[in-house]
Amino acid sequence: MPRTRSRTRCAALALSAALACTPAASPAAHADPGGPGDHADGGVRFATFNASLNRSEQGELIADLSGPGDEQAQAAAEVIQRTRPDVLLVNEFDYDARGRAAELFQRNYLSRPQNGAEPIRYRYRYTAPSNTGVASGLDLNNDGRVVTEPGAPGYGDDAYGFGAFPGQYGMAVYSRYPVDREAVRTFQTFRWADMPGAMLPTDPATGEDFYSEKEQRVLRLSSKSHWDVPVRIGRGRPVHLLASHPTPPSFDGPEQRNVARNHDENRFFADYVSPHRSGYIYDDRGRRGGLRPGARFVIAGDLNADPNDGDGHPRATLQLMEAHRVNGGLKPASEGAPQAAAEQGGANAEHTGDPAYDTADFGDVPGPGNLRVDYVLPSRGLPVRGTGVFWPAAGDPGAQAAAQASDHRLVWLDLRLR
Repeated sequence: MPRTRSRTRCAALALSAALACTPAASPAAHADPGGPGDHADGGVRFATFNASLNRSEQGELIADLSGPGDEQAQAAAEVIQRTRPDVLLVNEFDYDARGRAAELFQRNYLSRPQNGAEPIRYRYRYTAPSNTGVASGLDLNNDGRVVTEPGAPGYGDDAYGFGAFPGQYGMAVYSRYPVDREAVRTFQTFRWADMPGAMLPTDPATGEDFYSEKEQRVLRLSSKSHWDVPVRIGRGRPVHLLASHPTPPSFDGPEQRNVARNHDENRFFADYVSPHRSGYIYDDRGRRGGLRPGARFVIAGDLNADPNDGDGHPRATLQLMEAHRVNGGLKPASEGAPQAAAEQGGANAEHTGDPAYDTADFGDVPGPGNLRVDYVLPSRGLPVRGTGVFWPAAGDPGAQAAAQASDHRLVWLDLRLR
């Protein structure tokens, strides 16, 4: 969750958002030792991890990853090495156009053993631009000022997505299977007003639209972006990784513009996988429509919404989990989450959801407390072998790394794919 600092995080972190579109090393027809499908059941592991690899200034992440000694990056890499996903979405990974940071994280951290964990190599990477930190040239927070200078007070609130500079809080995909780059679809520039029945906010003081007609003509739905990244696994049809990171439903005013935007950002993929609801959608290349019927997919990301607790709209993630083509009944759990909720108290004591399903360790006083905000949701019909949250109990292997890396925990899903 941007603009939230973990109480357990060692390194000082800050705003970040943006992505990059770069291939990894040259494609290979064979897997490296310990490559795809090395899990005990022979399945394929998908995962999402908000690794908080964001920094306060442009280029700072590249500098931090240029050597192997950044403690927070070491901890994030250890979490990944211990869980060993085959296809991994990383949220809050600062974007640079050349993909340098993503390359350095692989070379200097994932490819080196961290605290006794085995290195892991991803042959394929995908990144792309994000709306975070991109100036809109408009007064999107209605404070009477248009801020266009990166880093200036109020700049993030007037950007298409909150960020101190273009590239902060981006996303990156690491994969041990080939990414069909020609078939990737991105939806960075899709306009919020083009969604039928969009939950555009109203100013409660006036009853008028919070955003002017001029603003609605350009305001984008995605606070970062929405991606459809097809991954070729075996000889079967590709699996579409549907990646996003909706804005947190907070840091707004009585109009609750971020609550509304979070709801509709989550709605986007619910519509995208539903043929009867996806006709309005267009991608950044102008192609219209959603995912074709029968396509296999995995929805992944820090969705910044809990189905039971927190500040979000009560239907934000439920509309996604209840979509006809989504297997939304899975409940990945951990041993560490209920332990943390009991020990930390505060807002956690008032929650109605089972703390075993929490995926994020947020502030407890005054709140929102620990929440389930990170998801890996497969399409119906995909055979699920297992799912879980990497939140070890205190003292167990990886517990320190999980706490040091991020206020979020990695969520994984094992599928049997052919």
